[in-house]
Amino acid sequence: MQLTVTSWNINSVRLRIGMVTDFLARHAPDILCLQETKTPDDQFPAKAFEKAGYVHQAFIGQKGYNGVAILSKLPFSERDAMAMCGRNDARHMTVVLDAAAGAAAGIAIHNFYIPAGGDIPDPEKNEKFAHKLAFLDEIGAWNVAKRPTDRPAILVGDLNIAPYEHDVWSHKQLLDVVSHTPIETTTLEKLRSEGGWTDAARRLRPEPEKLYSWWSYRAADWEASNRGRRLDHIWLSDALTPSLRDVTFLREARGWERPSDHVPVTVTLEL
Repeated sequence: MQLTVTSWNINSVRLRIGMVTDFLARHAPDILCLQETKTPDDQFPAKAFEKAGYVHQAFIGQKGYNGVAILSKLPFSERDAMAMCGRNDARHMTVVLDAAAGAAAGIAIHNFYIPAGGDIPDPEKNEKFAHKLAFLDEIGAWNVAKRPTDRPAILVGDLNIAPYEHDVWSHKQLLDVVSHTPIETTTLEKLRSEGGWTDAARRLRPEPEKLYSWWSYRAADWEASNRGRRLDHIWLSDALTPSLRDVTFLREARGWERPSDHVPVTVTLEL
C-alpha cells in the first residue's frame, strides 16, 4: 500500500478553499494536514472537503489566526489536540488511523504549527520569541513523556524553523534572523534527534541541495530572487523510515493566483 501525506500552511483555508480543492483533485494525497487555517470550527469548509473525498476530518481553529486541520481519505478513530504552553490557541492536532485504513492502521499523524516568533531573536525583549522557545521545549517534553516514536508515526507542520545551512538562501545573512538563529536550529535538531524522528526530506535529498517551502510576500519577484526557507517539515518514526520513497515540494504553488507564502510538502511511503 502506498501512503501519501501532505503538509501545507494555507494561510486561511476559507480564502483559499478553491486552491486547496484544485490541489486535491490534481495530486490526491491520502491525508492533507493544514496549518494557519484562520477559521473558527463552525465556519470550517468541511463540506468542500467531503465533496473532494476527504470525509474524515479533525480540525481546531479560531478567527483570524492559527488553526490546524487533518483531512483524510482514510478513517481514524482517535484524535487529540494539545493546549501548548497553557494556551488554547489551536496549534496542534493528532489522529490515529484505525483498522479500516489497511496497512496504514495504527499510524499516528501529528500536525503542529509552531509560533513564528516575531522579529527580534531575544526572549528577554520579545515575548513572541520567548513563546516560540517555550513551545519547542514543550514538544521536547512531550517526546520524552509520551514517546510518540515508539509507534509508527508521522510528524508534520509549519515548524517555522529552517534548521540546516542549505534550508535558507543565505546561511550567513540569516544567522540573526528569526527562523534560522542558532538557538532555534539547535533546539529543533536536538528535540528531533532525541525524539527519534527522521527528517524525511533530508533523508532523501541531503545537503548541499537547497530545499525551500516558503518565500516571503515582501519579495517583488519571489521566483527571480529565490530567497526561500524550508520552514515546513515531515518527520518519520523509525518504524516508518524504511518505507520512505519520495518527498516533493510543489514550488509552482507559490506562483498561483493569491497564493499562500508556503507550498505543499508531500511524503510518499510504501507500506
